Amino acid sequence: MSATQIQRARDGEITAEMERVAERENRNREFVREQVAAGQAVIPANHGHESLDPMIIGRAFSTKVNANIGNSEETSDIEGELEKLHTAVHYGADTVMDLSTGSDLDAIREANVEHSPVPVGTVPIYEVVKRAGSAADITHELLLDVIEKQAEQGVDYMTIHAGVRMEHLPLTDSRKTGIVSRGGSILAQWIEENGMENPLYTKFEEICEIFAEHDVTFSLGDGLRPGSLADASDEAQFAELETLGELTRTAWDHGVQVMVEGPGHVPMDEIRDNVEKQQEVCDGAPFYVLGPLVTDVAPGYDHITSAIGATEAGRAGAAMLCYVTPKEHLGLPEQEDVRDGLAAYRIAAHAADVANDLPGARDWDDALSEARYAFDWTEQFDLALDPERAKSFHDQTLPGDNYKEARFCSMCGVDFCSMRIDQDARDVADGEMDVIDEETDLTNSSAAEVNLPPVGTHDTSGVPETIEIDGVTFTPERHADD
Repeated sequence: MSATQIQRARDGEITAEMERVAERENRNREFVREQVAAGQAVIPANHGHESLDPMIIGRAFSTKVNANIGNSEETSDIEGELEKLHTAVHYGADTVMDLSTGSDLDAIREANVEHSPVPVGTVPIYEVVKRAGSAADITHELLLDVIEKQAEQGVDYMTIHAGVRMEHLPLTDSRKTGIVSRGGSILAQWIEENGMENPLYTKFEEICEIFAEHDVTFSLGDGLRPGSLADASDEAQFAELETLGELTRTAWDHGVQVMVEGPGHVPMDEIRDNVEKQQEVCDGAPFYVLGPLVTDVAPGYDHITSAIGATEAGRAGAAMLCYVTPKEHLGLPEQEDVRDGLAAYRIAAHAADVANDLPGARDWDDALSEARYAFDWTEQFDLALDPERAKSFHDQTLPGDNYKEARFCSMCGVDFCSMRIDQDARDVADGEMDVIDEETDLTNSSAAEVNLPPVGTHDTSGVPETIEIDGVTFTPERHADD
C-alpha cells in the first residue's frame, strides 16, 4: 500500500505531487511539504487518478474554486457530462465534484476520473441511497462497499457527512428552512427511522482505513449548514462543527488528508466569524465553503449573491470556494450556467488573493490596466478572465478590425473617452505623453498559476483525447483555443 501525501510529508519526503504544486504555486517545495504535513493544506490525489495534474488547497496558497457537475433522473447523458467537465476545466475549475443522482453513475464517474486533469470529488451517500431504495434501508455494509468502490475508481476526495449526530437533530426544529443538505437530510431520515447513530460517524475509522489505502481526501460535509440567513450561525450548525473538529483529528491520526466544508447562507457581517471559528475548532484544516450567499432574495442571480460572500470568505481564510450557478435553487445547470458560475467565482477567488496580498496576485490586474490605458485591445482580450466574452461584447458594437486600434469604445465614444482625453491633455502639457515607466512582466511574475492568464491552465498530457464506455467512443466538445 502506498502512503498518503500527509504520511509522506510527515516523513520528510517531497513527493512528485508536492514538486508540481510548488511549481504551480511559485512556492518553496519545503514550504509545501510542511503545510501538508501539518494538515494545513491538502493535495487530493488518489493513487488511481492517472490523468491528474496535482494541485493544493490551503489558506497559505491561492484560493481555489470547485465546480459541481453531474446528472439527475431528468437529465442523464454521459457525453453531456463529459462536455460539462470540459467546460468546467476550460473556464478555470480547480476541482470538480460529480454529484450525479441519475442513471449510469459508475460509467459517468469513471469517465470523469479518466478524462479530468483536476481532482474529482463525490458524495457517496447519493449512490448508497439509490442502491438501497430508501434512506431507511441503507446498511453499514452497503455504505462501506460504495465508498470503497468509488475510492478504487480513482475519486480524489469525498464529502462524508459524518458530523450529523442523533443529538443534533432536535436543534434544527426551530429553523426556517430545516436541513438543506441532501446528504444531511438523507442521514437525518436514516437516524430518525432506525433510532441509531449516523452510520458514517460510527464507521468513520473504517472509512479512514479505506481512504488511507487509496489516498482519498476527506471533505467533511456540513450536513446541518444553514439554508437561509435566518438559520446562519445557529446551535445546530456549530454543534456539528465541533464534531467535524473531532473527526478531523481522527482522520489525521489515520494518516488521511482532511478539508472541512462550510455554509451556506450567511449574512455578510457573520462570514469572518464563521471562518475563524472553523479554523479554531478544526485546528487549521482547509475550509471549503459553498458561497456563502449573503441574501436569500435573488433566485436566478445566486452566482452573484454567493460570489459576494465567497470573496469575504476568501479574505477571511477560506481555502476553496464551491461555485454557485445562476440556476441554484431553480434547476440543474447547463454548460452556459457552469461558465457563468465559474466566472463569478474565479473573480471572487482572485479578488480575495489580491486583498490578502498573495505574492504577485495583482500583477495580472496591473498588466490588463496597462493594456487598457494603451488602447491595446488585442492584449486586453488576451488578458481577460474570459477572453471570448470580452471580445464578443466589444465587437457587438465595434466589429471592424480598425476598431482594434481605436482610442475609444462604444461606451463613451470618441469625444468622451476619459483615457484619450487624459492622454491628449498630457501631450499638450508635456509635448508628448510619458511612457509607462515599468510594464508588468507576467512571464516573471511571482504569482501562482491561478492568478495568471489564461484560466483553465492544466497539464492535460495524461488525459485521453477520446474515451470508450460500453463500446461507445466519446470525444468531449473542445473550445477553439484549447
